[in-house]
Amino acid sequence: MLNLVHLKVLAAVARHGSVTEAAKELHYSQPSVSHHLSRLEAATGVRLVQRVGRGIRLTPEGQLFASRATEIVGRVDAATNELAAQVGLQAGRVRLAANASVLSTVVPKAAARLAQAHPGLELAVVERHPVEALQALRNGEIDVALVFRYADAPAEEEGFRLVHLDDDPIYLISRRPDDSVANHRHSAWIGGCARCQDELAAVCRRQGFAPRIVSLSDDMVVVQALVAAGIGVTTLPGLALRAHRHPDIHATELAGHRRRLYAVTYGEPPDPPASTALIRAVQESAG
Repeated sequence: MLNLVHLKVLAAVARHGSVTEAAKELHYSQPSVSHHLSRLEAATGVRLVQRVGRGIRLTPEGQLFASRATEIVGRVDAATNELAAQVGLQAGRVRLAANASVLSTVVPKAAARLAQAHPGLELAVVERHPVEALQALRNGEIDVALVFRYADAPAEEEGFRLVHLDDDPIYLISRRPDDSVANHRHSAWIGGCARCQDELAAVCRRQGFAPRIVSLSDDMVVVQALVAAGIGVTTLPGLALRAHRHPDIHATELAGHRRRLYAVTYGEPPDPPASTALIRAVQESAG
């Protein structure tokens, strides 16, 4: 018979690829972890792990089951938090993921508003890019994700519910005032996350060329320093410039290029009170 402990053990082994590390995370002994894995294999009738040298690895069936186990454990944790939050928002925790530019601008204001309105509610924050944040949301590891999407991006998967927060303008970052993308057909470019690179390619494609990306960084401080040093040019959203502005760069707004910011939850409505309170605080702090 399956139980939650077995699933937690399998999920931990999948995360670490090691019985030893899984035991450390769960505060179990190694024999206890091995015992739970054996019980889980007996309950499912499927071999989930196999030995490789002195270590182990998940079988294909084990990998499939582990992904579901991670999601189930996460949803149970989320349900526990929702239940705590339901009791009048007097206690409990709400978990948020967002990328760096949002975390350093919108989220601090929202956190202050939330603390003032609900002092007993604890806010836990983690930095994640949109794709990672949505996966964590589906797995129940967080309660709310703040993500950005560009105009031509495909819709998110079924089950995600989006609340529009604001539109964020995109800027060309270079060392010239009143610059244009067309001036940098032969320049070196600095790329960021996958979504950012897709949008950068789209921006350049409208000017009839593909960007020659020679450097990669997701850090807005590093990117601006590289531009200031003449390593290349790039694009950045307005929130990144609000969070940090290098004195030796110029930012030229790109007309018609904006990214949309959303607060995202997962599952059937209504959202738990804690998530609703957090989204309200974010809405009041955005823009």
